[in-house]
Amino acid sequence: MKNFIQRAITGIIFVAVLIGCIIGSPFSFGILFAIISGMATYEFCNLVNKQEDVDINRNICTLGSVFLFFCFFYYGINPTDTGIFIPYLILLVYLMISELYLKKSNPIHNWAYSMLSQVYVGLPFALLNVLAFQSIEATSYYQFILPLSIFIFIWINDTGAYCTGMLFGKHRLFERISPKKSWEGSIGGAIFCIAAAFALAHWVPVMNTMEWIGMALTVVIFGTWGDLTESLMKRHLGIKDSGNILPGHGGMLDRFDSAIMAIPATVVYLYVLSFL
Repeated sequence: MKNFIQRAITGIIFVAVLIGCIIGSPFSFGILFAIISGMATYEFCNLVNKQEDVDINRNICTLGSVFLFFCFFYYGINPTDTGIFIPYLILLVYLMISELYLKKSNPIHNWAYSMLSQVYVGLPFALLNVLAFQSIEATSYYQFILPLSIFIFIWINDTGAYCTGMLFGKHRLFERISPKKSWEGSIGGAIFCIAAAFALAHWVPVMNTMEWIGMALTVVIFGTWGDLTESLMKRHLGIKDSGNILPGHGGMLDRFDSAIMAIPATVVYLYVLSFL
């Protein structure tokens, strides 16, 4: 009961801060997710550094993710200025060249995990800016509903899948990686998200009903894969949580594992929609 209360209080505060910052202003949105991106990257670096022959620069990788987020943020506000990405490219080159001089035991592992920290963690959070900023005739404006809706779908899917799985779950979805997940739970979560898509189409008509449903299913499918991907990583490393910054919930990677794949997938989905 004590753990349940701790998880509930942390979850309520976490959701309130996330929603408040996304709705509040583009700057509260930017500051929050830059911090989250940096913390998640630092956690990732800590995890992979526990492996033998891996020693990546946590501070530089974290700086890279935060800077990449602000690059996309600035580009969202001012889409005519692409020069902001140049310093980030220099940082990536530094991560490669530095291994020539550091004389570490396995530079290939360090290169691979350093780049993975940017692609797996940094880039998905940066892509939130693609959803948050819309451009019309070279004029950019902030629209919070698309990034917010991703988290709404993730939360509804997680809750729906948990409840449905507890009641009806019999067939394991991916027993080798996550023994508790069931097909019944996943289908139940998807149904709840489709219901939420109908509600969003009615109250927030930035897309029609079928487009909202398509987005909901994209988040459900890729969010589940994102969850399983982090579970696979943790199983390989022999750990339960990526961190302990959120009491009862683990680390930032644990809380955003679904979003890490759902965000890029949603960007691709909406990009494809724009051509239809």
